[in-house]
Amino acid sequence: MAMKIRLARGGSKKRPHYAIVASDSRMPRDGRFIEKLGTYNPLLPKDSEDRVKMNMERVQYWLEQGAQPTDRVARFLEAAGARPKAARANLKKGVPGDKAKQRAEEKAAKTADAAE
Repeated sequence: MAMKIRLARGGSKKRPHYAIVASDSRMPRDGRFIEKLGTYNPLLPKDSEDRVKMNMERVQYWLEQGAQPTDRVARFLEAAGARPKAARANLKKGVPGDKAKQRAEEKAAKTADAAE
């Protein structure tokens, strides 16, 4: 069974509240989970102690059992010092899209024609 440590959303519309859970990766996001490991409240300030709460003993247990944390949970674990920082690179984030490239080429062509 492939295990994940991930977020399960709760709360009302536009007022999210997440539970950090250990679940089977085949289950839906808010569906059945095996154990609740903590909470995450994104509405609290970033420096608040209550923003992310985790039972680190149980998280370590599930990591030893082979559970893979999702990207967001991995960042929480890195901040808590339970996991080494991973290098992340979003190589496509700074690259303009196709339409922006076309507009830039057209603008360059216009300025080249005007310079002649």
